[in-house]
This record gives sequence, C-alpha cells and structure tokens, in this order.
Amino acid sequence: MILFKRKTAGEAIFDGLNGLVMLLVCFVTLYPIWYVLVHSFNNGTDAMQGGIYWWPRVPSLDNYRAVFENTGIMKAMGITVAKTVIGTAAHVFFTSMVAYAFSRRELVGRRAYMMLGTVTLFFSGGLIPTYLLIRDLGLLDSFWVYIVPALFNFFDLIIFLAFFREIPAGLEEAAKIDGAGDFTIFCRVVLPVSMPVVATIALFHGVYQWNDYFTGMIYINNSDLQPIQTFLYRVVAQSSSNQMLAAAPGGMAKNVTSQSIKLATMVVTTLPIVLAYPFLQKYFVKGFMIGSIKG
Repeated sequence: MILFKRKTAGEAIFDGLNGLVMLLVCFVTLYPIWYVLVHSFNNGTDAMQGGIYWWPRVPSLDNYRAVFENTGIMKAMGITVAKTVIGTAAHVFFTSMVAYAFSRRELVGRRAYMMLGTVTLFFSGGLIPTYLLIRDLGLLDSFWVYIVPALFNFFDLIIFLAFFREIPAGLEEAAKIDGAGDFTIFCRVVLPVSMPVVATIALFHGVYQWNDYFTGMIYINNSDLQPIQTFLYRVVAQSSSNQMLAAAPGGMAKNVTSQSIKLATMVVTTLPIVLAYPFLQKYFVKGFMIGSIKG
C-alpha cells in the first residue's frame, strides 16, 4: 500500500509559487492597515519626516488624546451605537414579520408581491427621489432617518423566508389549537426557533449600520446627529482635522499634526468592527448557507 505520493518537481514548484502568491496577497491586504496603525502611534511632527514603515520611531499617545478629548467624536460614537442597536432590532423584527407573512401560502397576491420585491433588488428610485421622499416624511436632520428607511430589506426577507419554510407546520398547528393568533404564533413560536437566522440578519444589518456614513452625509446637517463614520469622512475629506488640531492643548499640539489626527481617528472608528468581525464571520457564512441545502 502506498501511503504517500511523492510530488514531482513541477508540482512542488507550483505549490511553492501558490504559497508565495497567497503570502503576497496577504501582505498587500494587511500592510496598509499596519501602516496606518504605526503612524497613529507615532509622534505626528516626527512622522512628517518620513521613513516610518514597520514600527513607531517616536511612540506617542498624543494623537489619541487629541481625538478622545474632542467632544464631537464622542457624540458621534454615541449616535452610532444608538442607531446600530435600535436600527438592528427594528430591522430584524419588521423584516422577519413581513417574511413570515410571505411564508403563508394563504397570503393573497403573494406571487405579485414577490415579483415586485425582486424588482427592487435590481432597480431603485435614485438619490434625488429618495431625498425628496425623506424630506416629505420629515426625516431630514432627525435621528429616525437612520431607522425608518432601513426597516425593510428584500434580500434579508429572502433569507428569513428560506428558514421559515423549513419550520415544521406542526408547531404552528399546535399553537392554533391552543387559541394563538398569527401575531402570537410569530412572536412566541416562530421567532424563538429562528434564532440562527435572526442572529445572522442582525449581524448583517448591524455591520451595515456601523459602517454607514452616506446617510449622515446626505440627510443630516446637524453635527450633533452625525454618526462616527460620517465624522471620519469629514475628518479625512474636509478640514475637521485642522479644527481638532487647533483645539488641542498647547503642549500636545507640538506633537500632533492634522495627518496624524486623521490616522488616529481612522483607527478609533474602525477598530471595534474589525475586532468583532473574526468572531462573527461564521454567522455570515451560515447566513448565506441557510436554505441552500435540502435534506
């Protein structure tokens, strides 16, 4: 019996090149993140001289002190946390409730609704009609602009629908025999047994809510209502970093620059979701697999 097959010279060279390419791809992907991190922990004035590639040359926390002493970023962080928590809970409940209705065969016009919903996956009204709608609803410069337009997503409905169709009909029939109505069955029977898909959609939408900067940029003029990602956009793309630099204490201002403050702000705003993603990745994969295998 042959336990091991000796590789040919060509196969060995191919495997070596394949590993080298993968290593190069990982380096190209991760080094920009490392570069930003290193410069954010370096003295800003010293970093202007260049030549920093792997480790901070003059380690300093002044960049982060300048960021956290700015009241604007703390308000923006609070708005982001609030809209992520409230928006995710509302989105999951509303979308799952609509998906449960779609899963009922007795729903009148279900095929037409599915067709209309499918069209929205490929076409939208555009930015200007959407802005006019948001304005007419009175959501401009309102916290609810983060919540109400994002209550429903048809793609998430499809994922919910695939899971709901696999729930044994006997569970709902038993609840109906006990006198439960549709809403009671949904809240007390369907949702408790649907925690895997609920967790998946919650992660999908939670990441979206955390990373969304566009909504705050288009529909919010009040700086007290801007989320952290919009704050980051304005720091990087506009002159907010210069304002933060001007507001820094005198002793600290000697060690920071507008560029170093930008880099520190980028780290602060992206670090929470970057740290959380490895632990949540399995739910993302599981969400895409829901309903794909029939046993």
